[in-house]
Amino acid sequence: MIRNPVVAGQFYPKSPDQLKSMIAEMVNEEAVKEEVVGIIVPHAGYIYSGSVAGAVISKIKFKDTFIIMGPNHTGRGKPLSIMTEGIWETPLGKIEIDSELAKQILTVSDHLEEDHIAHLYEHSIEVQLPFLQYFKKDIKIVPIIFGISSGNSYKEIGRELARAIKDLNREVVIIASSDMTHYEPQESAQSKDDLAIEAILDLNEDELLRRVSELNISMCGFAPTVSLIAAAKELGATEAELIKYQNSGDTTGDYKSVVGYAGIIIKGIMMSSLVKLAKETVETYVTEAKIMQPGKLTSEMRQRAGVFVSIHKFGQLRGCIGTFQPTEANIAEEIIANAVSSATRDPRFLPVIPDELKDLSYSVDVLTSPEPIESKNQLDPKKYGVIVESGYRKGLLLPDLEGVESVDYQIDICRQKAGIDPDASIKLYRFEVKRYK
Repeated sequence: MIRNPVVAGQFYPKSPDQLKSMIAEMVNEEAVKEEVVGIIVPHAGYIYSGSVAGAVISKIKFKDTFIIMGPNHTGRGKPLSIMTEGIWETPLGKIEIDSELAKQILTVSDHLEEDHIAHLYEHSIEVQLPFLQYFKKDIKIVPIIFGISSGNSYKEIGRELARAIKDLNREVVIIASSDMTHYEPQESAQSKDDLAIEAILDLNEDELLRRVSELNISMCGFAPTVSLIAAAKELGATEAELIKYQNSGDTTGDYKSVVGYAGIIIKGIMMSSLVKLAKETVETYVTEAKIMQPGKLTSEMRQRAGVFVSIHKFGQLRGCIGTFQPTEANIAEEIIANAVSSATRDPRFLPVIPDELKDLSYSVDVLTSPEPIESKNQLDPKKYGVIVESGYRKGLLLPDLEGVESVDYQIDICRQKAGIDPDASIKLYRFEVKRYK
């Protein structure tokens, strides 16, 4: 289906040229871009809250997909609704729903239901789209609308979002669309909003729920915000930052009854489930001398494949061990075995000790099956890893490594690693990797 704009000409200009001109006044195209897990932005008319939304969206590194969660102001549709197919239109063009991710979210969720009715006349998602289109026209979205439910449901939905993102190894930005306190004197609104913002900056969704309830904070998008915080922490978020706060009185001059608007970014390293498994394996082995057992397997863990686990310390290699071909029952067990080996059995390094753990970072490479090739002309150091074989000796090098710019250099490194003479005849194999960080 096509979801047509319903507040164009009301919350923002209907004319594409006027809309772009208005947004241009509210954003900073020269702002330094940051990696974010999610953002909180308001959804009032642009003359009231657009400068807050613009300040936040100007600062983020864009991904191909945005999960956008907003509150249900209309009362229509199912309480917790997601659209998994369709097109959203704005004056700046069409935006496709990321059906693959949306359907995965729906599959893993015990709470969300397929529904488009809740979205038809709801503005909280729509008003975010022109800002996103201004910077990147070819984004996709996953729209989710929250009605009345329990705090536990909101938190669980956040964790379900994180699970689906990890299952597909997707890079996304999650948006919680919310205004803050509604229609109170500025002093009262500011006081309440400061307390809500404090809980958000602490990434404490339980405290946000408590304060909203006990202090009667009329923050319309507290539910999406709770889900965002829960999801962000599962995805590696470590901090949040308030970018801008203002209220409607700053536009109207009337501070007797205002609506507050906060723009917040949530930052941190979005860690895939495979990397998290490698990290937890090393930490458990180094501190407890125990080898972990894999828990519930995500879809990406169930296959069999060769895997390399790399460990870095302050940007320098600290260990890297892997398998050309699978030796374990699944990728999870392959990661566990190679993570322990990378930390303790790489002959180039001493074993990792507990004091180092806080300084380590990890990556996991999942290999396709090596295929023989006739010539080095079939290699590309950015795309393909290479295996060089001579007799019983084999040397392997992963693709897309810093400082490795040529095929000849790739092959030379493999020869050296395997102890193969420079003039010895060799067989070449290539493979691709899916790299998780």
